[in-house]
Amino acid sequence: MDLFAGCGGLTLGIAQAAHRLDVSLDVRLAVDFEAAPTKVFKANFPKANVQQGTVESFFDGDLGSTLTAQEEKTLSTVGEVELLIGGPPCQGHSNLNNHTRRDDPKNRLYLRMARAAEVLRPSAVVIENVLAVVNDKQQVVSRAIVHLKRLGYDVATGRIDLLKLGVAQTRKRHILLAIREDALPFGFSAADLLKVEGRIAVPHDLRWAIGDLLDVHAKSFFDEAAIPNADNQRRMKYLFDNDEHNLPNEERPECHRGEHNYTAMYGRLWWDRPSQTITSGFATMGRGRFVHPAVPRCLTAHEAARIQGFPDYFKFVDERVKPRYELTRTEVQVIIGNAVPPPLTEALTSRLFDAEVLQAKSDASRQCDDGFATAAVDLAC
Repeated sequence: MDLFAGCGGLTLGIAQAAHRLDVSLDVRLAVDFEAAPTKVFKANFPKANVQQGTVESFFDGDLGSTLTAQEEKTLSTVGEVELLIGGPPCQGHSNLNNHTRRDDPKNRLYLRMARAAEVLRPSAVVIENVLAVVNDKQQVVSRAIVHLKRLGYDVATGRIDLLKLGVAQTRKRHILLAIREDALPFGFSAADLLKVEGRIAVPHDLRWAIGDLLDVHAKSFFDEAAIPNADNQRRMKYLFDNDEHNLPNEERPECHRGEHNYTAMYGRLWWDRPSQTITSGFATMGRGRFVHPAVPRCLTAHEAARIQGFPDYFKFVDERVKPRYELTRTEVQVIIGNAVPPPLTEALTSRLFDAEVLQAKSDASRQCDDGFATAAVDLAC
């Protein structure tokens, strides 16, 4: 079950790990509030039970209380769930959010994951969020840990550096991993299973991620960079004419001059380094270091998806996918920027399979029924 599912980045990583073991994936429920990412999830996982709505409408009870009528219905509908995953809204925890930082009502949605675990009792629970979630004024992480331990889970938290998992960007995430004690292998702890970094010898740079897309023929806006305004065109020209990667103060808008720590803003990327963290602003140079290293433009959606660790068979824009769905450029940018890189859950799920927390039941009658779109030829059977 994937809660706060977005376009399915967390589920895709799990699917990749399962596919390597010839294990089919049954997505009993995926829930997201927004229509656009839900459409992308459905298109890429057509056999999954994907619902647009609030997580609270499926899990509406208080922690520790008797199951509500709605929760009983959810439980009877989805049945047994081995793995519960979710990335609750993180904007309220973000250091970039100056309005409701640390005290956003949406931060409490983190605890819906703990309630879902109480209802479903899965073998494993994974909650993903920004590093700053631990500073939340409502102490949602510590409260979730206490509750999950009361339910009989061994719980660990950690900071995962995605650069060490093969993602070509500087991005770190906070992970809570809970393993039901009767599913925990002898000699293992949740903390042991959370050690997933260091799977590659050398971190990947930007050339590795997007170098082959430089001359790609654009069939849609997915491979077209947004057209900058005249001032930003001039700023990009300055970077290339002077072989610079940081725009000097005198070339910046007045509101972005003076002493500041935002040197990446209006900056140009390097081929031989990873990207900065991809956000929904990757198409605008005023939102971060998003100018392409070789040409005076910002990143395309295709390039941003690659940097996020999404393979090309995962379709954000594809009219061949049935049912057909239409998304705007802005919607796609937000979906990609908000997505969780799939290598995170691919590495973690592989670890859970190796330790037999998740049971790899290879059954020929169930293979080729993993719910991927037929467009995903590199992954589907």
